[in-house]
This record gives sequence, structure tokens and C-alpha cells, in this order.
Amino acid sequence: MFENYNDIITISDLMTMLNIGKSTAYSLLQSNKIQHIKIGRKYVIPKQSVIDFVAGMCYNEGKIISVKLRSEKERRKQK
Repeated sequence: MFENYNDIITISDLMTMLNIGKSTAYSLLQSNKIQHIKIGRKYVIPKQSVIDFVAGMCYNEGKIISVKLRSEKERRKQK
């Protein structure tokens, strides 16, 4: 899975890997759903963190689940 990506990925890579927009990518990082290190303004994202996130989202006690990721914009609308 994700063999074509480096061990450390960028926000742009994350967006491509998960087929999500920039707001959702930042939301996943800011909510710590995807493990990362922030150095100054830059996010350092291990590829394994994305793999772990995808595995955790797809399986819950052996059952496949579906999860809709809400963007920051969608969350603001609900407030």
C-alpha cells in the first residue's frame, strides 16, 4: 500500500493518498487522527501513520466500517 510514496510524506501527498482536500488533510493532522510532527509551520508525516489511519478507519473489531470525514468548513456549519 502506498509503495510509490517516500517514508515521509507532504500535505500534498496526504491529499493524493486519501483523495481528500487541503482542509480535510489539515483537519486530520490538527485533530491528531494522523500522527505527525510539526516543525515550525511544516508537518512531517510518516507514511506509516497514514497506513495505520486507513487500517483503523476500515476495520473495527474485524468489521468493515464506513466513516465520513468532515472538513473544518462542515464542522463550522454545524455550530
